[in-house]
Amino acid sequence: MLLDQQAEQESAAKAEGHTDLFAKCHTDGGYFGKMRVIGDDEYTRPVLPPNPSRHMEFKGKEHIMWSINNYLGLANHPDVLEVAHKTIDEFGVSSPMGSRMMSGNTEYHLAFERELAAHAEKEASFLFNYGYMGVQGTIQSLVGKDDIIVMDKLDHACIVDGAFLGQSMNGAQLRVFKHNNMDNLEQVLKRVNRDRKGGVLVLTEGVYGMTGDLAPLKEITALKDKYDARLYIDDAHGWGTMGPQGKGTAAHFGVQDKVDIYFGTFAKSFASIGGFSASTKEVVDWIAYNARTQVFAKSLPMLYVQTLRKTFDLVKSGEDRRQKMWKRSNELKAGLRELGFYVGPGESPICSVFIPTGEEALETIGAATSGFLRKNGVFVTAITYPVIPLGLLMFRMIPTAMHEEEDVANTLAVFKHMRDNLGLRLTMNEDEDKKIRKVYGI
Repeated sequence: MLLDQQAEQESAAKAEGHTDLFAKCHTDGGYFGKMRVIGDDEYTRPVLPPNPSRHMEFKGKEHIMWSINNYLGLANHPDVLEVAHKTIDEFGVSSPMGSRMMSGNTEYHLAFERELAAHAEKEASFLFNYGYMGVQGTIQSLVGKDDIIVMDKLDHACIVDGAFLGQSMNGAQLRVFKHNNMDNLEQVLKRVNRDRKGGVLVLTEGVYGMTGDLAPLKEITALKDKYDARLYIDDAHGWGTMGPQGKGTAAHFGVQDKVDIYFGTFAKSFASIGGFSASTKEVVDWIAYNARTQVFAKSLPMLYVQTLRKTFDLVKSGEDRRQKMWKRSNELKAGLRELGFYVGPGESPICSVFIPTGEEALETIGAATSGFLRKNGVFVTAITYPVIPLGLLMFRMIPTAMHEEEDVANTLAVFKHMRDNLGLRLTMNEDEDKKIRKVYGI
């Protein structure tokens, strides 16, 4: 009945000489459109158990899980669960009610912000309910009609959306530089400085979460100082994994004091939700009063504030967990390279494995390799064009402190079996090698 009504509405719209708003919903357009139309639940929106672990069931079969950002294995840590139970007993699941501007501000939120600021080596910090919204809100709050945003071409969607918000809502100008290309960044900064009227905000990630490479923060901070710009770093994948005590990618490079706004999320190493921006007190106050994504949102619930504070203690003292994470990462990368696979040169724990497909064979090789891995109990995320250049397939793998040596060994055995059974070509030709270098900005 509903389909008949939709068909009638579309026919009426055509008769009137215009397109119905919902017409696109009956096509294979949009993100992952072909997968949506066929009702795929294998590679898009797979249904998994809610509790993250090194082994997870998928379609009735146990898999070694390499697609969960639980870097330090802190999801469901008993100390965190104990705090969660106590917090629910004391505060329930709803408190506080209202936004931070109105009735949702508590001493617990303020105390956590002070702790985060101290660890990030900044004067102050401000909590957001979600990392994505935190990035958007921070950027949107700071740029105005005379300001210029300078963004890395491969910045995460949340940074792109934040830049678009600053552009569309506030009239800021937007410029993009080639990924990790310092010559191009300098050219852009020179150009915008010729007749600038306002400020310049450079946007970058610390660890690029898809490919695993690091932003060259020493060079970026030097350029932002040279051209009188400000630097914002979204360190979602570096916060907790990189640097001493997990202080992040800028601390890893020794330039944390050069970063003007440091953003960390709780969705990766903390295995939770939320995020924070850290800077000077004046800048943080401005963000708190002007970031629309938090000013008009309910305060971060006490359940998360209290459990995150406990997780924070575990992150800071978790050097053994970081060492184990790095050990598994190095073992996995070395083993895959030994098998002849092209492993990206990223300096983070993320392991990105590339397979040449050719433009014509992308779908067949992608389906064959992904299917082979799943069939043999290895769950990985497959990445194709347009995230990476056409003609390449990439498996993005996340080694964590949960994984054991046997997980790496069993995974390598499956990759070897896949290589031999499918007769994969692993050697990159000159054009494919150039494409991978372009991915990493080298």
